[in-house]
Amino acid sequence: MRAIYFSQGTAVTVDQPNPEPGPGEALVRVLSAGVCNTDIELFNGYYGFAGVPGHEFVGRIARSPDDPALEGVRVVADINCGCGACRFCLAGNRRHCAARQVIGIKGRPGAFAEYLCVPAANLHPVPDALDDREAVFAEPLAAALEIGQQIHIGSNDTVAVLGDGKLGLLCALGLRPLNPGLLLIGRHEAKLALAAAQGVRTLYCPAGKEDAVLPRLRGFFDLAIEATGRPEGLAQAIELTRPEGTVALKTTSRLPLTLNLAKVVVDEINLIGSRCGDMALALDTLANGRLDVRPLIQAVYPFSEFARAFAAARAPGALKVLLDFGG
Repeated sequence: MRAIYFSQGTAVTVDQPNPEPGPGEALVRVLSAGVCNTDIELFNGYYGFAGVPGHEFVGRIARSPDDPALEGVRVVADINCGCGACRFCLAGNRRHCAARQVIGIKGRPGAFAEYLCVPAANLHPVPDALDDREAVFAEPLAAALEIGQQIHIGSNDTVAVLGDGKLGLLCALGLRPLNPGLLLIGRHEAKLALAAAQGVRTLYCPAGKEDAVLPRLRGFFDLAIEATGRPEGLAQAIELTRPEGTVALKTTSRLPLTLNLAKVVVDEINLIGSRCGDMALALDTLANGRLDVRPLIQAVYPFSEFARAFAAARAPGALKVLLDFGG
């Protein structure tokens, strides 16, 4: 099979044998995959990554030795693969298993390949109502919706999402049903327009103009969601949060962070990390049309044109770039 291999800032296409599913695993043929900012960070040296990336994908089960009835089923995957025996795994919380592997990120090859093996317990059938390109969004949408599982968001709360990148847009679109007044703050008018077209309130804050735009909102929000992916994003989110309010952190950066936490202490602000979420909830949200992810797709490339696709995904301001594996 063909696969993309990242190592030390390079991406090369390699030919490898098809992987063999181990006990409890299924072999999945990839149909479509999305390029995520995490993939770009891994390419740039995050985690010292070397291997096959890709964790946003939809595929079809090609082989399932333990349950042949699953063969042919279209699926997406929870990317966290736990040991199955620790207290977190036994509580159904694989994402915090100390020995976990993470598809395309840590210890397990990803979906920028024609085939990959996935624990069957991690697979979720895709509703027929969703096409492949929509289903690819299940993983990042699950991460966005996780905030609503961690924090009670009232319909009258003041909520801001900082950052109009791919994840910020999904946070705004996904959480708006819980809070119709949610405000998306971003640097890109075209991206903000995509959210506004689906009813999201937006605020344009150009790069370098934060001091002119944000001070009037200081201390206003019950909940500020940091989705900028920039080192200064957390400090901005804290400044916008009221005393005893909450900041939810959705993005990480390989760049160093210097932060004055005095306001967090004095104003008793809650900081909550938020990572992966419920894939079944994301699939249900997509299938029932509670948001439309199709406008977030910038381009679709055949897998054979990965270099072009990855260059497009790395361009400043890029939306979602998808890889099409055919059939």
